[in-house]
Amino acid sequence: MYETFYGCVKTPFSRTIDATDLYTPPVLKEIAGRLHYAAQRQLFAVFTGEAGTGKTTTLRWFKEQLPPSKYQVFYLSDSKLTPRHFYKGLLEQIGCEAKFYRGDAKRQLHREIELMRGIHHIRPVVVVDEAHLLDREMLEEVRFLLNFQMDSMSPMTLILAGQSELWDRLKLQSFAAIRQRIDMVCRLSPLDRAQTEAYLRQHLLAAGTDRDIFSEKALDAIYTYSGGIARLINKAATNALIYGAQTQKPIIDEHMVSLVISGEVA
Repeated sequence: MYETFYGCVKTPFSRTIDATDLYTPPVLKEIAGRLHYAAQRQLFAVFTGEAGTGKTTTLRWFKEQLPPSKYQVFYLSDSKLTPRHFYKGLLEQIGCEAKFYRGDAKRQLHREIELMRGIHHIRPVVVVDEAHLLDREMLEEVRFLLNFQMDSMSPMTLILAGQSELWDRLKLQSFAAIRQRIDMVCRLSPLDRAQTEAYLRQHLLAAGTDRDIFSEKALDAIYTYSGGIARLINKAATNALIYGAQTQKPIIDEHMVSLVISGEVA
């Protein structure tokens, strides 16, 4: 609806935006670079950030940087993930039917990974998203998963991604054995005011419009509301654009942003 009014050929603040069109602040590039290093060295990484800061988006961008001829990325996101469903999910992505018992499925996965690495020379990268929701049994399974050939090597790159409470849990003494195996910790922080403006401009440009739609004070209002959290930036900007199109306003000002925040967004 509003896209036509503002000259967009695509929806600017959609979750399905192409990874190549994403705004990539320095911290995102740094984290993607570190995760790339983890993929090269088959490390165990923990990636955290507050809700809505763009962790999944960062993972999408990171995946796009990995050449598919050298890496295969496995992605799991399930708040009730169990060890059995973990192995089943990975084996299904490989194209195998998982054996019923956990131990059998684990050995089956290790064999498939050895074939993947030894014959096809492809490095597996396993990403578990929303990992802050994993229960203790699944977190403990991570420790056993990484045991391979008497601890001489890691069978895969493993990235646990989740909200900040994931790292808070892993710092508990009861998870010391898992924490000691972590090779890398990355944290995604919210955008600052300048980055928030750059984010909005980049996404509008990717949608097909290069003119200024938000006034400076409107940008201030969006940043104040969102705190630099991408999900809230998207929400405020989208509602402001819808309201602007309905009222035939070519420029979004701070008053319009305040109206949608207090009425439609909040």
